[in-house]
Amino acid sequence: MRTAFIPLLTGTVLLCLHQPVRAQQFKDHIAKEFTLQKEAGATTLSIYNLNGSVRVEGYGGDKVTMEIDEVITADNQETVEIGKKEFKLGFQQTADTITAYIAEPYDSRPRRRSYRYDNDNWDRREIEYRYTLEYVVKVPFGMNLDVATVNEGEVYVKDVAGTLNVRNVNGAVTIVNAKGTTNARTVNGMVTVSYLSNPPGPSYYHTINGNINVNYKQDISADMQFKSMHGDFFTDFSEATLLPVAAVKTEEKKGNGTVYRINKVTTIRFGSGGKLFKFETLNGNVYVKKW
Repeated sequence: MRTAFIPLLTGTVLLCLHQPVRAQQFKDHIAKEFTLQKEAGATTLSIYNLNGSVRVEGYGGDKVTMEIDEVITADNQETVEIGKKEFKLGFQQTADTITAYIAEPYDSRPRRRSYRYDNDNWDRREIEYRYTLEYVVKVPFGMNLDVATVNEGEVYVKDVAGTLNVRNVNGAVTIVNAKGTTNARTVNGMVTVSYLSNPPGPSYYHTINGNINVNYKQDISADMQFKSMHGDFFTDFSEATLLPVAAVKTEEKKGNGTVYRINKVTTIRFGSGGKLFKFETLNGNVYVKKW
């Protein structure tokens, strides 16, 4: 009886030893509300996220509301507790801007030093916990946006009529029912934009790995510039004219001389032309359609 029982017990112990360690988590929910100090069209909402999605929708109110789900994850509870103490969100409001960003452990705002000051030296200390933020935001219809994330989510904007600066790195950018001048860009993901009225000024759409899909109203008049190394351009607009290929020259000083780089760009005129829209992808197609 003993010889039969011992192998079974050993197997049970080994099974326990090989079970993966479950990550520990801390979850929190943050709700914020801001009253605009100027009209919506003269106000910009900026969100600088790093991990997680950002969803912004326009509505008929006069306030900006934010619902943010925060998750801190680590291999053990002790490290989670460190993250709970260190991780901080920042919120700022001026007369014409509302900003949400990560304040600690690193500042996520553009052109900020994303380092900590320790022991009289600037040092990028490695952190052992992970954090994600999922933003769900409502803004007045006419607001301007400058919103971004980097990993683990998409940036989604709907029913916002102002100027749109929407960025991602590893994920999609989706804009629905836009009206304003647009800068939509990512690195790994699709860029998808639809307009209720065509943008009034020059706009830019960019991805490295992914397709670009843009739907304009039928009365579009613009010159559209296309650049792709491994992709094609498709359109269902009938009034589209291919313009002569233009060579774009950039120069760089190097030593005692100058290096000139020549890139050929395809330009297609829609309607009577006018404002310039630029499309650029490395590995993907560009689709321009009417609706």
